[in-house]
This record gives sequence, structure tokens and C-alpha cells, in this order.
Amino acid sequence: MNHLKKEDLSQEVFDLFDSYVHSRIDRREFVDKLSIYAVGGLTVPAIMDFLFPKYEERQQVKTDDPGLNSEFITYKSPKGGGTIKGLLSRPINNSLKLPGIVVVHENRGLNPHIEDVGRRAGLANFISLAPDALTPLGGYPGTDDEGRTMQRKRDRGEMLEDFIAAFEYLRTHPECNGRVGVVGFCFGGWISNMMAVRLPGLGASVPFYGGQPSEEDVPSIKAPLLLQFGALDTRVNAGWPAYEAALKKHGKEYKAYTYPDANHGFHNDTTPRYDEEAAKLAWQRTIDFFNEKLR
Repeated sequence: MNHLKKEDLSQEVFDLFDSYVHSRIDRREFVDKLSIYAVGGLTVPAIMDFLFPKYEERQQVKTDDPGLNSEFITYKSPKGGGTIKGLLSRPINNSLKLPGIVVVHENRGLNPHIEDVGRRAGLANFISLAPDALTPLGGYPGTDDEGRTMQRKRDRGEMLEDFIAAFEYLRTHPECNGRVGVVGFCFGGWISNMMAVRLPGLGASVPFYGGQPSEEDVPSIKAPLLLQFGALDTRVNAGWPAYEAALKKHGKEYKAYTYPDANHGFHNDTTPRYDEEAAKLAWQRTIDFFNEKLR
């Protein structure tokens, strides 16, 4: 059993992991550089095992949760990938029309963690749709490494169209009240920002550590924004001052929170970048925001 703890590793290791999972270095370079930190009884395999996600162990909402109606559906994305698969979740025996939430995955397809987030949104009394942008390539392949490789083969603009189509699917769903928001993580954070740019009818957008749109796109934003950042995520945070200045300049409605000592990916509870306190607070703020803006 791996007895490593988060505090056993330096921040440089987490920064290195961030570079690897965002494809700025390949696996060989990642392993080579990781060997520098394999000291004092630590081994490279032990560090890698600790860093990589533990999906089955960390699942918060079971696939057969008795309070949830959760099923895979397909919907049309004519400007994107054609037909897209997604996980549709909502509370069971609900008689009222619910607000909708599009849940957008990271840069590796609809993995078990994002499915779990979609179910969490359903249990919070929303109808959620978590699409898989890898559907045209066969869907999430079962590992994040393969998922990242596959997702790089798809055009980012076409994937944005897939999530815009998911918004339309939810908006017109008979169990939805017609008000739909979006929450996304990493790549999904960028998608969340861009859906706010593209969709004047979007009810609310919550990007977690997402890339920012250009200043010329900001005037198109109509949806209120709730932006969530990890203080240690210097890569994404570098673009925030200019984005915030543009939001202020154009009088946009937004709230932004930066969580101290939190890394990129702090909400993902399947890896040691997870920050429990920050993640729980950020998720509660997300649900509160959607309740305020979509009901």
C-alpha cells in the first residue's frame, strides 16, 4: 500500500504533474524529471501511483444511488461532433421542472470523476448533462492518458459546439424549466467561459480554473459568472487580471474566488491535488449560485 501523503511531496512535483497532464511534457520526460524527487525512500513508481487518480475509491455518488435517475443519452450536435453521448442525471420522482446544468469535463473526456460530479449536481435538485466530447472518437477510453491523447485529436471549436448543443438539449428538455447554467473544470472552465460569450440565454457560468476569453469577446457575455481559482495555479491565474479588467470595463456581473494553497485541479477528489476545504466551499458556492440564478 502507498503510504505517501500530500505533504511528503514538494510543490515542484505537483507543478510537474500539471505539466504532464496538460501535455507540455510527455510521459518519458515526466518520469525522468520525477526521478529527482525520488529520495529518502521514495520511488518513482510510488510517486506516480500516488499522483494518478483513484476513481473507484473516491466516488461520492454511486451509479445506483436510490435518490437519483441517471442514464446515458445521446443528443445531436450538428456543428460539432454529430451525435454526442452524455450522462443525464436528476432526482428521482421529481414532479417539478428543474433548472439545468451542463457539466464540462477536463482535457481527457468524460471520466468517472466528471460523471460523479454530474450525479452530484442531480442530487442537488438540478437536471444535469455531462457530455463526452470524445464520443466521435469512440468515447472516453478508460484511462486519462489515452483520453488526453484522443482529445488532442479533436478541434477545440467543434468541441465547444458540442457543449452549446448540450445547453440547447437541456433548455428544451421536458423536465427542465428552461434556465440552464454551466460548470466546467480546466478545459471545461474554458468551455464555460466561452459558452458565456456565445450564448446570450445562458443562465449562469461557473468556470473552475479555466482559460479566459479574449477582451474583444467580453462584451458579448450576458450570463453572471462565478470564477474559481487555486492560488498555486500560476499558469491559469496569469490570465485572470486582464480578464477581470475587461469584465469591470464592460460592466459584467461576476464573483471570483481564489483559494489559498490550492493547486490547479483542487476540486478533483481523485488525485492528491484535491483540497478538501477549498473543494467543498467552492462546490457549495457553485450550487448556491445556480440556485440563485436559475430558479
